[in-house]
Amino acid sequence: MRVAEDFRKLYGAEPEGVWAAPGRVNLIGEYTDVNDGFVLPLALPHTAVAAVSRRTDGLLRVHSADTGEGVVRLDIRTLEPRTGTGWAAYPAGVVWALREAGHPVTGADVHLASTVPTGAGLSSSAALEVVTALALNDLYGFGLTAPRLALLGRRAENAFVGVPCGVMDQMASACCAEGHLLHLDTRDLTTRHVPFDLDAHGLRLLVVDTRVRHALGDGAYAERRAGCEAGARALGVRTLREVDHVQLPDVLGRLGDETVRSYVRHVVTDNHRVRRTVALLDAGDVRAVGPLLTEGHASLRDDLRVSCPELDLVVAAATGAGALGARMTGGGFGGSAVVLVEAADEDTVTGAVAEAFAAAGRTAPRVFRAVPSAGARRLV
Repeated sequence: MRVAEDFRKLYGAEPEGVWAAPGRVNLIGEYTDVNDGFVLPLALPHTAVAAVSRRTDGLLRVHSADTGEGVVRLDIRTLEPRTGTGWAAYPAGVVWALREAGHPVTGADVHLASTVPTGAGLSSSAALEVVTALALNDLYGFGLTAPRLALLGRRAENAFVGVPCGVMDQMASACCAEGHLLHLDTRDLTTRHVPFDLDAHGLRLLVVDTRVRHALGDGAYAERRAGCEAGARALGVRTLREVDHVQLPDVLGRLGDETVRSYVRHVVTDNHRVRRTVALLDAGDVRAVGPLLTEGHASLRDDLRVSCPELDLVVAAATGAGALGARMTGGGFGGSAVVLVEAADEDTVTGAVAEAFAAAGRTAPRVFRAVPSAGARRLV
């Protein structure tokens, strides 16, 4: 295994094991996880793979095959949040979060290699966090559950790196199952694996990476989260999860700030869209999910204002070429879109998107199938 061979070259010894954690794409339910709501992601076959061994001297050595940088050396006893260490902040943040929670990590050698596209809204950072957490949990025998590892990954990203994300990304990476979507209630972390066999229905789910790179630490994500929290306070509820869809017209009438009102409208309607999507899948009416995706994109574009011209172009070109539905996925401002298509229309839709980007003078997008894959696991 290449990652184990590279570990030996870097550190002069065999790794104690090799682990993998996937990126994810979210079918529907965006910005709902930071409001205790519902999401419906699936794990991708793209993974972060880590070869890891324990140390006893308080030293954390981390290396990535993907950065072109050397080994980063950190003293785990002096790790402090938001002190910068670039990409290494993600695995370092997990070590910090484990130790903060009372789990005695004494050091580690880590070599990472990832096939999850960075900046594409596919949770490359969560994959790094979860694979690190899983490896250390196994090696040190902490006995932590997959949801607990996801929570530690979120704490690393929130408190150590400084990105105020919700828990969906880490839960998807840690808990997804092959061939299924993960219906996650982010309030209590209850999950249900929803079968998602598109081949049986003659369908495909495509991921279109616009190659417009986004960064959730730039303040826009935090501003929208703060706006949602302001809406909850104005309505006298703990989170927007508590606002029922049938109450929405009355609720919106009680909000004076137009920006806050639009954020609330998006979160409440997207929670409702997740429930409708699950009901359709349970009924076997997979094609009817398509219009909900497109409806969700309009909400993200118009109410939450987190889309961008390239994402809008994907949705317009794909649906114009016969796709059943499409929407941006992830935090927005770039990244990727998902497109639900008939298998027979895959090439036509993909070609239409490529032609639209070329006509608009945009960099050609990367398109691949979303195959529901397994969550984090030990490989060796």
